[in-house]
Amino acid sequence: MLADSAAQIADAGLEWAHLDIMDGHFVPNLTFGPRMLACLKNHHPKLFYDVHLMLDNPDKFSREFINAGANLVSFHIEANLDHAAHLEDIRAHGAKSGIVINPETPIEKLRPALPHCDLVLVMTVHPGYGGQPFQREMLSKIETLAKWRETDGCEFLIEVDGGIDSATGPLCLKSGADVLVTGTSFFGAENKKSFARQFRLG
Repeated sequence: MLADSAAQIADAGLEWAHLDIMDGHFVPNLTFGPRMLACLKNHHPKLFYDVHLMLDNPDKFSREFINAGANLVSFHIEANLDHAAHLEDIRAHGAKSGIVINPETPIEKLRPALPHCDLVLVMTVHPGYGGQPFQREMLSKIETLAKWRETDGCEFLIEVDGGIDSATGPLCLKSGADVLVTGTSFFGAENKKSFARQFRLG
């Protein structure tokens, strides 16, 4: 199933595969671990594996996912740990680092972590389940991050996940996003190459 999904991503001409890792505690669902990622990396080594850790203790598992082939590891600002230190630890072990913010969390909580990350993931739905409707009020978070990136001299990418489709994707890009996660809409598209092309920047 996952190998087939990775093949569809590659066949559509896309370069990134976004993987949601859930522990059944931080979010209700339970998914897979580093071994599955290693298998995907073996079958599709050219994809950039963007691993989103929805875990209570991401610092206990990040290195395992990096060793399994993760190119980027992101974790939640809502997790109880030293965010800046763990972002730097991810970088030190050979991956790009990302921080994630849930819809109900004030954007100001992210700012101290921004110099230490390569990507910020804005959740436009509550994490854990696919197919939820896009929360338009999250566009202001994207705009704020884009402004801070310029004023603070940071170089992080802005990624958006949740309810992204042909209508909401362009709104996110216009607000300053660089990367869109389009799970439900991508895999439901009849022509995946055509679907992917509409979101290309530049």
